[in-house]
Amino acid sequence: MTETARIAVLSVHTSPMASLGQRETGGMNVYVRELARELGRMGFQVDMFTRRSEPQAPSVVEPFPGVRLVQIDCGPAGYLEKEDIFPYLPQFVDGVERFAAEQGVQPPYDLIHTHYWLSGSAGMELARRWSVPHVAMFHTLGEVKNRARGTEREPDQRIAVERLIARTADRIVVASTHERNLLMRLYGAPDEKLIVEPLGVDLDLFQPTPKATARRALGLAEGPIILFVGRIEPLKGLDLLVEALGEVDMPFTLLVVGGDDRAAPLLSQIRQQAEDYGISSDVRFLGTVQHERLPLYYSAADICVVPSYYESFGLVAVEAMACGTPVVASRVGGLTSTVRDGVTGYLIPWRCPEPFAERIETLLANEELRHNLGAAARRAAEEFAWEKVGTAMAALYNSLTAESVVAPA
Repeated sequence: MTETARIAVLSVHTSPMASLGQRETGGMNVYVRELARELGRMGFQVDMFTRRSEPQAPSVVEPFPGVRLVQIDCGPAGYLEKEDIFPYLPQFVDGVERFAAEQGVQPPYDLIHTHYWLSGSAGMELARRWSVPHVAMFHTLGEVKNRARGTEREPDQRIAVERLIARTADRIVVASTHERNLLMRLYGAPDEKLIVEPLGVDLDLFQPTPKATARRALGLAEGPIILFVGRIEPLKGLDLLVEALGEVDMPFTLLVVGGDDRAAPLLSQIRQQAEDYGISSDVRFLGTVQHERLPLYYSAADICVVPSYYESFGLVAVEAMACGTPVVASRVGGLTSTVRDGVTGYLIPWRCPEPFAERIETLLANEELRHNLGAAARRAAEEFAWEKVGTAMAALYNSLTAESVVAPA
């Protein structure tokens, strides 16, 4: 593959450049954006295609050298719930193809890299039309979400499409061996198609800041601080954390970073839960925070808690580790690969509040332990540099495009 190789990246339901912490923005947005930035730095030409959710948004912008964000009209103007986008995917595919045709190159791209099942569905059709390799990433899996939290149900249509992508994609990139095993067991994905490559973290942005300095910058008072960062949705387990903190018998402040207007109903339930446990005055809901300011919050905190019912990777945990903050997390999914129990934090094997409360109290009561775990966490986070991810993806792209030249689809 030459330095001017062209990569089409599909992120249909959420823009890689969207503000983080909203209902449909999180670790996947960071991954798509930062990998594109790294690939652009390496000399690739990357076009990130997403559905236009704001009618007045420009069709094409260049956020980084060699990287363009291309917004495609798809369905009714304005915001659409991701569950409602599927019927409009043919319109999205046609829009991408029209844009590609205007570039005057055949095939317009050397490879397609898709993110989430909606993008994977569109990517299957575009790969067929252009006869180019298709690399898929799911980030979350419908069948796994159904099993992780039985009160919710992902649509059968999603799971059927995911199974089709698992059979037809040239390669599927997963963030952990746990996700690889799930795809093989639950979706019948062929072992030889699965590539394990952890997500990355910006180690220049996410690095330790002296705690006192970070707290002054954020206007935070002294005292134990516990941090939760993430989308406000049931799968993230914020209710479990609040219940656990109701059992913590020492002072603390919980900072909740994330959530937008659409998360208001669940946030209302969480607020009521905190009041029921008598800790409402100890919980502060901060809403969305600029990505560039997140390191200050991680550094200001004594502990970052990731109580998710499932995580394919656990980017929040790695960001906290990179800032030298120990993590208390659920022993689920990719968190089992990112957090080293007893070394960079603690993994809780049961989805119940008591062990969370116990580990939180242990850390809050022992400054030396927090310091030692935090220092080890920073060292461990250095494994997840974006340069490593970009190099691995470039090697994968090279191998696939070489195969497609030898044996075209």
